Amino acid sequence: MRVTISDVARRARVSKTTVSRVLNTRGEVDPATAARVREVIDALGYVPSSGAVGLARGASRTVGVLTPSLTWPWMGEVLQGVADTVEAAGYGLLLYTCHRGADSVRHFTDQVSARAFDGLLVVEPENTLDTLTSLYRGGLPVVLVDDRGHRPAFPSVATTNRAGGASAAAHLSASGRSRPLVVTGRRDFGCVRERLDGFREVLPTGLVVEGEFTEATGRGAVERALASGRTFDCVFAHNDLIAAGALRALREAGLRVPEDVSVVGFDDLPMARHTEPPLTTVRQPMREMGRAAARLLLAGLDGEPIPDEPVVLPTELVVRGSAPGA
Repeated sequence: MRVTISDVARRARVSKTTVSRVLNTRGEVDPATAARVREVIDALGYVPSSGAVGLARGASRTVGVLTPSLTWPWMGEVLQGVADTVEAAGYGLLLYTCHRGADSVRHFTDQVSARAFDGLLVVEPENTLDTLTSLYRGGLPVVLVDDRGHRPAFPSVATTNRAGGASAAAHLSASGRSRPLVVTGRRDFGCVRERLDGFREVLPTGLVVEGEFTEATGRGAVERALASGRTFDCVFAHNDLIAAGALRALREAGLRVPEDVSVVGFDDLPMARHTEPPLTTVRQPMREMGRAAARLLLAGLDGEPIPDEPVVLPTELVVRGSAPGA
């Protein structure tokens, strides 16, 4: 558990503001008290956060959010959950993306150096883990949203990917399906491995196609499986875009859904209600994940300890026409 400014203040028998003044070398603290606070800081191994330092210099009352892109289908839901929470607490929001690679990361770290925000929420850290680790160890409060199984030493909010995969398999099996085609994203993502492992625990399969989280991946996987003569009576797609591509390929091949082949997706994007037929899918609580991550970060900025273990929110199978069940 990280040592917080509250721990230092309690051990030194002073207020958090006094500790922050010592950290900022302000002159309002008498020398004996300042010396005692520094001894406690050394004894506990406390690393001051930007939020703690801000108690004395005037905090920005702003939270930063770092995302890989704004084009991901569910990103708006996560950001809305974050915005609902931080704005209700009287904080502003600064949004950064990594879509320009190293240039974006350099710009972002410049903002950290300028102390433009007090703490950081990171959605899908992708290739920024080294930078984030350095910032976090340097005292910047950081909370991850769905870290895709990397789980470094950060507070984080995730979802039950393994259980979600298992629920999809159980539903298909109960419907009499036994020959699944599974279409995944890249397996270097933790969520892909967890969803596949959970599915295979219930409904084993050797017919697995790896690709990207895109409609083209779903369509291509189904087309190639059909062309090669591989037989399957259901598709488990690792997101709703893959599922949409699979539905299109099945329809173009003259196969009926769900009569000939059932299809289950993952995420429950708004589009899932409007595919033909409407998509059975595993719902990820994306807005709730954004809210939970924001609450963790705000608690940390208030000096409360943030749990080391991930906060894990449950997935839920949503049954619609593409796999209606028995």
